[in-house]
Amino acid sequence: MDISMIMGVLLIAAGALALVNGANTTEIGPLQMSITEKESVSVPVWAGIGTILIGGVLLLPTRKS
Repeated sequence: MDISMIMGVLLIAAGALALVNGANTTEIGPLQMSITEKESVSVPVWAGIGTILIGGVLLLPTRKS
């Protein structure tokens, strides 16, 4: 794996986290977790989608001459 692939995967993960940042309650089977005090930074949806797209572009194969 070269550096561009690693950066692409990290950017996709960061973009996905930015998009799901608004969720503060999670249910997994019989378990329910919730956050009572929430301190976070609001990331615009366009920034999360843009980060995912840039990460996807970095994962595209490049021609090596």
